[in-house]
Amino acid sequence: MATLCKTLLCFGSRSTVSAVKRSLQSARTVQFGVRNVHATAALMREAPSDDDDQPRGWFSRLRKAAQPEQSHSMALSTKEQVYEIQFHSVKPECMEEYLKLYSQLQDLMRQKETGAELAASFTVEIGEQDEAIHIWQYPGGYPTLNHANTIYRTDSEFLDIRKQRNMMLRSRKNQILLAFSFWPTISPREGTNIYELRSYTLKPGTMYEWANCWARGIQHRRENNEPVAGYFTQLGQQFTVHHIWAYKDLQTRKETREAAWNRPGWDECVSYTVPLIRYMQSRILIPTPFSPLQ
Repeated sequence: MATLCKTLLCFGSRSTVSAVKRSLQSARTVQFGVRNVHATAALMREAPSDDDDQPRGWFSRLRKAAQPEQSHSMALSTKEQVYEIQFHSVKPECMEEYLKLYSQLQDLMRQKETGAELAASFTVEIGEQDEAIHIWQYPGGYPTLNHANTIYRTDSEFLDIRKQRNMMLRSRKNQILLAFSFWPTISPREGTNIYELRSYTLKPGTMYEWANCWARGIQHRRENNEPVAGYFTQLGQQFTVHHIWAYKDLQTRKETREAAWNRPGWDECVSYTVPLIRYMQSRILIPTPFSPLQ
């Protein structure tokens, strides 16, 4: 019996050593599937400033704000205004009439002095077909949003438009968003463009890590003026992020995205953020005729 136990112990020791070696080798070669907070911090480390009294950029502000008593909105956004993104699934035969009606709604929001401003309006070219997506901004934040909603819900002209619109829809949903501080502010563009809306549902508790990586990673995509806006949800589906990118056409999108992989640091941004994602969706969008963003 003693000999058998000794044999098993030796065998177990050798197996354990082999297993540890395999684990270490796997850890060196596998980049995806495990959140590496230490590596993320190294990726986001900023070069020391020549003047310690000078601010060190967005990431330094994030690290100071990212304390347990701080909310995401306080750490990741300026909070100067809130946004609403609307997803409308339109009956195919009603799309043309729906867009005419929504243009009237936009004009009425301005005439009634609601304070709401249409930032962008699209139809989906690739993705969920017969879908319209609208982004409204509310300067002044939630007080403006509350004021606009009060008028929208009680004014007789809005009630009439809403009844007509609802007859054209199969479903609708919305989310209230804040803009990431390190993304550009959405603004009108010249020329003819297509847009990509990339939506990510993150694992709870990973929003700071996502922002840490993208605060640096977005710098690799500014060369061709691709970034349009970046948001995260406050109300609606939680832990959702929306990135909007602009391209001349699909071929330009292909070439631009391929070129990004040749820039040092872009591959790290992708490899560190992919494990944070539970679900993602990409849509190619075409601006509506009345969209401020063309």
